[in-house]
Amino acid sequence: MENKNIKWEKLDNAAILFPAIAGTNMTNVYRISVTLNEKIEPEKLQIALDRVLPKFPGFKVSLKLGFFWYYFEENKNPSPIIEMESDYPCRYIDQKKNNDYLFKVTYYENRINLEVFHVLADGVGGINFLLELTYHYLDLVHTKNESQDMYYSSNTTTNREDSFLKYYDPEKIKKYPSEKALIVRGEKMLPGELGVIHGVMSVGNLKRVCEKYGVSINEYLVSNFIYSIYHENMQNKKPIRIAVPVNLRPYFHSTTTKNFFIMVSAEFKPSRMDYAFEDVLKEVSVDLRSKITKEKLKETLSYNVSNEKNLITRAVPLVLKNIAVRSVYRKAALANTSTITNIGNIKVESRFEKYIKSFHAILSISLGQSIKGTICSYKDDLIFTFSSNLVTTGIQRAFFRQLALDDIDVFIESNGVYDEKM
Repeated sequence: MENKNIKWEKLDNAAILFPAIAGTNMTNVYRISVTLNEKIEPEKLQIALDRVLPKFPGFKVSLKLGFFWYYFEENKNPSPIIEMESDYPCRYIDQKKNNDYLFKVTYYENRINLEVFHVLADGVGGINFLLELTYHYLDLVHTKNESQDMYYSSNTTTNREDSFLKYYDPEKIKKYPSEKALIVRGEKMLPGELGVIHGVMSVGNLKRVCEKYGVSINEYLVSNFIYSIYHENMQNKKPIRIAVPVNLRPYFHSTTTKNFFIMVSAEFKPSRMDYAFEDVLKEVSVDLRSKITKEKLKETLSYNVSNEKNLITRAVPLVLKNIAVRSVYRKAALANTSTITNIGNIKVESRFEKYIKSFHAILSISLGQSIKGTICSYKDDLIFTFSSNLVTTGIQRAFFRQLALDDIDVFIESNGVYDEKM
């Protein structure tokens, strides 16, 4: 694989937003974790990171302030220091305290955590990096391989194409919905705290239930989340919208490690207080299918890029541009109740399967969205993860209750925050 360093590089269309809005209260950091069948050896994990990072120019960067735009510059510092996890997930990454890097790697017992500021990459790019790091680590531990140049996965890529610009079509533009959505409210935890609940279930059982309903696993889980929010907020008649990031790579044959996704809103508009789960499932699945087509995705992609290409906007100094970006973001953020991201089914190189137990993903909270969900599967285990800074867990309980009603067995675990709050 080509090892090409980045001297400087523009941010992609999705990444432009994140530096303008990020801070300690809205970090825009996500976590992807791999749990092994053995305890982590931190010294070897550090060696693996030191070897892998130079091969991934998209991660070996720091974020710089230009007069008109933020941009990436090659980071020549040593790798971030591997540390044992000692804080809540998805905290703000201060690059000045992190060797100028925008990602962190921590460990806890059997688990390796990769936390990424979203400006660097989406979940596909994050998984790409974590897998290669894990392969190098396992190779060091189990085969004592001293090679620093070997790549283990045929799926690993360092492609840095800006696919947004490549597939932008000025003739196809469609705006996002801007009507305000239901906002989930309640008593919040202290700043920086994050409650995490994982629900582990069988992919086979889920498929059986979804076939009965005539929907996909993604449609079923998104609908269940919406129904759970509706169940806990029946007096509120505002639309419930869940932002669903759609990986654009399969639709446009891209292999970029930059961000390449857009948000599609799964919508349910309640008008009464007696909807059954099946009612919500039918409405949401039809809505999602109408929006997740190549034609519709290209319209939204093109709208996003058209804003970036606006010459008047490009000429505005960064300090003023950030004010405008925050204003636009606030309007768009309040048009969605929450977010669910589906990392998908993760496949690993066959010779490493026996060492790897599971994968998890966690999203940080954001403006107006105090509870979010992620979907991540490996082999027959699918893990639905809630992250929230709300003290109460009514939505999570309603979600798992519906799974039980559909005869889907779920093993539930958390990071212990709710044990302290209840």
